[in-house]
Amino acid sequence: MEYRKLPHGEEQISILGLGASSIGASGDKEIRATAELAMEKGINFFDMASADAAPFAAYGAAMAGQRDKVYFQIHFGANYQGGKYGWTTDLDTIKRSVSWQLEALKTDYIDFGFLHCLDEEADLQKVLDNGVLDYIQQLQREGTVRHIGMSSHTPRVVERALDLGILDLLMFSINPGYDYHHGNYAIGSAEERMALYRRCQAEGVGISVMKAFSGGQLLDAKTSPFGQALTEYQCIQYALDKPGVLTVLPGVRDRKDLERVLGFLEASPEERDYSVLGTFTPKDAAGACVYCNHCQPCPAGLDVGLINKYYDLAQAGDPLAKDHYDQLEKKAGDCIQCGHCDRRCPFHVVQTGRMKEIQAYFGR
Repeated sequence: MEYRKLPHGEEQISILGLGASSIGASGDKEIRATAELAMEKGINFFDMASADAAPFAAYGAAMAGQRDKVYFQIHFGANYQGGKYGWTTDLDTIKRSVSWQLEALKTDYIDFGFLHCLDEEADLQKVLDNGVLDYIQQLQREGTVRHIGMSSHTPRVVERALDLGILDLLMFSINPGYDYHHGNYAIGSAEERMALYRRCQAEGVGISVMKAFSGGQLLDAKTSPFGQALTEYQCIQYALDKPGVLTVLPGVRDRKDLERVLGFLEASPEERDYSVLGTFTPKDAAGACVYCNHCQPCPAGLDVGLINKYYDLAQAGDPLAKDHYDQLEKKAGDCIQCGHCDRRCPFHVVQTGRMKEIQAYFGR
């Protein structure tokens, strides 16, 4: 397992986490066994936005005595008191639901307390007016909540929350279909969504990824908005390559699903390679580096994707991007203008031109 550090904290988060959206139907025994297998394989991040109440008690039992080894993402607005998922912005209902979740999980603290599923600006305003954020911040001062986060599918709503300076973690839907404006919840242009990812990294707000497979649509040519299927490993790598992303949270039903997802860790670069996207993404997405590194190996030894990423982050205001760039062994100024990357880029980026632009920006 690989781990990425939370920028606003010391937590080391596994790049693969566990989504709970569809595991509830498997029954208590299988849910518990799946959670135990996940921990055994190094997964330490568990999202608790489930379709029903079933995972909570099973996870609590699985993690008894190991609570300090896992991180829970708990949603203030997901209500399970009736046994099934319900969405609410009512503060009293949220308090009762969160109390129930803590009891079922057999814990007395929350690693990440989330403003839940705020897709409209009116939703964000409502939880602010209803005192939900004030309540989470109160729990944070008391030590019950360690970090504050939010889940959303809408870039403009996230931008407003970022303006408030309240977030340590964002749960956001990232996949090629959404990023290139295809399918449900495909909100915002490719440029707008990428700008959001860069802003999150620049401001130290980590991202946990939901809907990496677009609810499975991307895995079947019949349902893929591109008319061509991608694999789970391509989708996972695509999300992990985006700025700010710490972990991807595939929804699994059982141990069989989990074992298949864990195969990503042993997958070859060819199995993870998503450069095929360049053949069927829309024309308005062409010319933008997505850091896929399909242009590798560079004859001059440049890490072209990383050079582009640090440049984009520096422009987005990341104060550390220049330092990271300066530490690279090979910089844009070392480009020999051979055109190898230009010919190989599936997104038609003229990288030789970009290297000149980046060299001018950083001075080397």
